[in-house]
This record gives sequence, structure tokens and C-alpha cells, in this order.
Amino acid sequence: MRIGLTYTGSDKKHDNYVRWLQSGDGAIEVIRIGAGDGNGDDELTDLDALVLSGGIDIAPEFYSGGNDYAHAPNGWERARDLFEMAALERALERKIPVFGVCRGLQLINVVLGGTLVQDLGEKGDVLHEGAGGIDKQHEVQVVPDSLLGSIIAASGGAPNGLVNSAHHQCIDKLAEGLVVSCRAVDGTIEGIEWADTAQRSFLLAVQWHPERMYTNGFADAAFYGALRDRFIKEIKHNHGNH
Repeated sequence: MRIGLTYTGSDKKHDNYVRWLQSGDGAIEVIRIGAGDGNGDDELTDLDALVLSGGIDIAPEFYSGGNDYAHAPNGWERARDLFEMAALERALERKIPVFGVCRGLQLINVVLGGTLVQDLGEKGDVLHEGAGGIDKQHEVQVVPDSLLGSIIAASGGAPNGLVNSAHHQCIDKLAEGLVVSCRAVDGTIEGIEWADTAQRSFLLAVQWHPERMYTNGFADAAFYGALRDRFIKEIKHNHGNH
């Protein structure tokens, strides 16, 4: 199985994703993909799944946002944005499983026509944005009858759990075709998935970082271990049908 993992810009952070996705399974090959990595169309076509990783803010022009906002980066990585948008569109066209993390959740929403809150302001300072390289932690509430809810329940987890947090942006207008599967206690969208799964492959995205929960040994394993296990199961099932 070949999982395409978009590059976060940090080898250390990238390795967290690899460890989480493989979890000791040598049959899983995680392929680093990204603008400047020499990934041609043929390699993207050979992938069995796509993981959109976290990282820098998406350039505002892609969701009709302004360039001047609190905590804006010194510059954006438009080449990364364009590469990941194309990779997502190819994945959806090929109907392979997709998992989005933090920025990845936001990118899925933007590609499908949604918008972003450019800065969470005080809510971000209090609840969401990490500081000094240390994630914040907060509770999330999962919609019980969602795909995410079914994954959490099947693993024995409760519909409200503790997750990590390291973001200052979030979804504003939800894209057509998506549904919210999870929110933070302040109402911030923390999980999205297809509203109608008919004729569509697996798609799930979360605002937290399961790959860092995995390495840091969070108590709520359903919110990182069960998500990974279901994603791998969907890849194997989808691969077996092709």
C-alpha cells in the first residue's frame, strides 16, 4: 500500500505522520509528496491513498480572503497550495481514501468551495493555538451518527474526548457536499466528512493532530488510533476492489 503524504516543511513533523500511519506495519509505504519533490502525475496516479498534512496558512486568494490579518505568516506557499489542491482533485477523481489533518481539513473545505476564519482571535489564544511548540488541549464533541462518530464508538471511545490543538484558523463557510462531524466546546468546527457517501470514497478530516497524539501517548486513543486503523482498513478495502 502506498500512501501519499504531503510534506509539512519539517522533517521532524513529517516523521510523526509516518510513524502514526505505519504503526509498525511494514506493508505500508508512506511516500513524501509535495511541490518541489519531483512528483509527476504518474506517481500521484500510483498512490492508494492521500494524507493532507498540517502546516502554514493557505494563501487567502484561494478562498477570497484578505492578506492583512492577525498572525498572518510572512509569506504564503502558493506552490504547495496548488500542488495539494491538484493532488486532492486527483484523489477524488480516482476515488481513493483521503485523510486531512489541520491545514488539510481547511484545504479540503477550500477546494470544495468553502471559506476560512482567518484568525480565531481571543478564542484561538485561549483554546486553540499552541505556543512555543507546545500544543494546547481541549475537549471536542462528536456528532454520534456521523462517520467519525461511528469510528469512535466502535473503538469504545466516548463521543466527547480530549484532543491537541495548534491552529489559529478554522472553517467559516462549510463547503457544499460536506457535513460537520465534530466541534470544539466553543463551536469551532473540528471534523468534516461527506454529507452523502454514495459513489464517493472515504474522506475524513480533523482539525487536531492525531500523529502527535500518537507520539505523545494521549489517553483518548480513539481520537488517533481508531482513526488511523479505519483509514488503513478503507485503503485495503479500496485497493482490493481495484
